Amino acid sequence: MNERVIRGRIDRSGALVSADAPLLRLQQRAGAGLDKPLALPHLARLVTLAQRLHRDISRPLYAADDHSDIHALVRITPDADGASLEITDWRTRPLVQPQMPPIAEGAVVPQSWTWECDQQLRIVALRRAPDAPPVPEGWEGCSLSEVFELQPDDDGRFPVLRALARQARFDGQRVRAAQTGMILAGEALFDATGRFTGFRGSAVAAEAQPAADQKAGGALVDPAFGSLPLSDPQFGRRIDGALRGPLSRIIATAETISGQFDGPIRADYARYAGDIAHAGRHLLGLVDDLADLQNIERPGFKAARDEIDLGDLARRAVGLLGMKAEEKGIRIDAPRTDDRAPAYGEFRRVLQVLLNLLGNAIRYSPENSQIWIRVDREGGRATVTVADQGQGIDADQQAVVFEKFERLGRTDSGGSGLGLYIARRLARAMDGDLTVDSAPGQGARFTLSLPARDVD
Repeated sequence: MNERVIRGRIDRSGALVSADAPLLRLQQRAGAGLDKPLALPHLARLVTLAQRLHRDISRPLYAADDHSDIHALVRITPDADGASLEITDWRTRPLVQPQMPPIAEGAVVPQSWTWECDQQLRIVALRRAPDAPPVPEGWEGCSLSEVFELQPDDDGRFPVLRALARQARFDGQRVRAAQTGMILAGEALFDATGRFTGFRGSAVAAEAQPAADQKAGGALVDPAFGSLPLSDPQFGRRIDGALRGPLSRIIATAETISGQFDGPIRADYARYAGDIAHAGRHLLGLVDDLADLQNIERPGFKAARDEIDLGDLARRAVGLLGMKAEEKGIRIDAPRTDDRAPAYGEFRRVLQVLLNLLGNAIRYSPENSQIWIRVDREGGRATVTVADQGQGIDADQQAVVFEKFERLGRTDSGGSGLGLYIARRLARAMDGDLTVDSAPGQGARFTLSLPARDVD
């Protein structure tokens, strides 16, 4: 884990006026520089959101340059003069270049465009080779279909949309752009936690592609779901891919309508859209839980052994879920900045466990109550405890609360019943444990313990 904090500053016009070297390099590779508008669409949207809400937000950040994928966490603090950026956990991963179909012998290969889009098919990067036609102006933040006019294949289908549903590579997507026919091919992109983040690919002139009777090398042919047994890991991955893309698009569209970003609508319609987004997020959470379940029950599953600080991770979890708590009037008493609990565990998995514990505490706490998060060390174990003022859990329920699909008799849409089961399995995969201490009417205390790390 990289503990370095990368800082930047945005002025009221949206221009990047100061930046540490990694952020400035990213801005320059996107074709801009200091005192120029922020050229990273994902980060620019987050800055706009923080300024619109007039409050700090913490979110995952996804970006890319010519050499690597970049995943990080960004905290945006808006003020009267613009916004301040603090980026942590900056991780890079070398690019995997998409494999284009083979070119027919003797064909003249034109120079191409390279492009990247996010999981909603919004373009985040578009570059041209030296001899390629100019890219269209104003492409930043446009959808893939606005930059490239998608054309159906001979069966009336769109390969890129099928790939989006499956979160898999594609080729042979016919498009029109720059007054010429082109063919798109792309690779699916995933972050360090395995979540789909979009596509990266190339566009070449259609005449450079192989003849219709030639088969593109390396194409993936997916078998039907029915040909795979339920126990096959491929079945779970295909179900995950088939659901995640459509659900993400439903959520994004519903949130756009609910937030009235494209203009005012009737209040009841906005509420309906909010309900749709909520239901979509619930289903997407279930997909995430099922994917995690299959992963942790895989033979030989192991978690990484990072050097972490439970106090830092607890504060990150509060930053990610603080707005959700405020909506219920719940106050979270988080560890102070000097409260540290050095430990060993996989950074992202520990954050996942803490988000589950804090999310449950918010969900099951009454309005205008309080949640406490404390870190400590007990012998060779570092601990973090999340305590709430909810209805509590009796002894019989405590015996089954960590079992698979156990929801303690609840019939609402609060969760899948897998979260605590997965959280305990993850804790034990990191040589730790997850326990509960509670009584009816006295709230619940969940404690994650991990091997302590000695620091000088």
